[in-house]
Amino acid sequence: MTTQTIEPTLPRYADSSLGALATSILASLGVPEEPNPLSLEPSQRVCLLLIDGLGWELLRAHPAAAPFLSELAVTSTPLTAGFPATTATSLTSLGTGLSPGQHGMLGYQVAIPEAGSARLLNALRWDNSIDPVAWQPAPTIFDRAARAGVRGMRIAPAQLRKTGLSTAALRGAEYLGAETLGALVSRTAAALSGDAPVLAVTYYGDLDGTGHDMGCTSDAWQYQLAHVDKLAEQLASALPHGSTLHVTADHGMTDVPAADRIDVDSIPQLRDGVALLGGEARARHVYCEPGAADDVLATWRAVLGQRAWVVSREQAVADGWFGPVNDRFLPRIGDVVAAPCGPWAIIASKAEPLESSLIGLHGSLTQADQFVPLLTLAIG
Repeated sequence: MTTQTIEPTLPRYADSSLGALATSILASLGVPEEPNPLSLEPSQRVCLLLIDGLGWELLRAHPAAAPFLSELAVTSTPLTAGFPATTATSLTSLGTGLSPGQHGMLGYQVAIPEAGSARLLNALRWDNSIDPVAWQPAPTIFDRAARAGVRGMRIAPAQLRKTGLSTAALRGAEYLGAETLGALVSRTAAALSGDAPVLAVTYYGDLDGTGHDMGCTSDAWQYQLAHVDKLAEQLASALPHGSTLHVTADHGMTDVPAADRIDVDSIPQLRDGVALLGGEARARHVYCEPGAADDVLATWRAVLGQRAWVVSREQAVADGWFGPVNDRFLPRIGDVVAAPCGPWAIIASKAEPLESSLIGLHGSLTQADQFVPLLTLAIG
């Protein structure tokens, strides 16, 4: 085994994670029996603004582009996203208050052991043969809020209303479609102006898309961050007196140049003994042919060397990558799990041409992937 020169940034699921934020928000709204590890102050009107791809390190590196958010960040500390640090997993952690190992949404692409065939579930595209509620059966924060008399609202583009991921991660809220920044502000403010107590979760995804397409070190990403900052500032001005605004993200991001991409489809030994390649470029689930797991683990460690943490399923679970893991969800984790430990990526140019062309990537256990902001502002 190759000795790594740095240690992974393990998610702090119990006290400083997106799941901890979810339960703390419920507790702040007076929902019984919900823990409040973040010690959030009581509030009857809470807005959680979720900015896809707004990593803590990226925000702190661009104070001029985001003066409003950067001022809030001065007195804030980051949360850890969870592993993998990717939208499907993080949205479900926020939507349930559970660690990935407990809610079972364990990555962008994971094996479907229940189907009895060798195929992957893509959490962003979904498979209509898979029931999202059966795949992720835990009650959501909106389910629990409703039982305590708290109204739950989601504000996001209309196209996300009925996706498999939305149903699995965030079911139970009234959905308000909003296609523009102005509509996000207006609909969120209106949602919080009604009867209290109320929880509104507002989602903005274009920063992440800009980072994927053009890179998170690009001018385009900084311009998009300025729009995000204005969104947060306008939202803070529009929310009714007595509201609380929390701003967070689902993951950070890292630009990976072509020279630092390891292409599984160009290195035959990385395909030897592999039945399915899941996950994504910075968080790989490697599902092995029967009896091949030890050889695959040794090969991947040898080829990737110090560029990635490469561990067995058992070690990943024991080391707490996914938090406590429900036995039912163990087969969804790769026999081998690989996470780049620097600005590298493990792509599959033939099997995943679109994903392999992205510039900004995320998913791993580095601080750039894991650290996300928690910015809080009491209104009035």
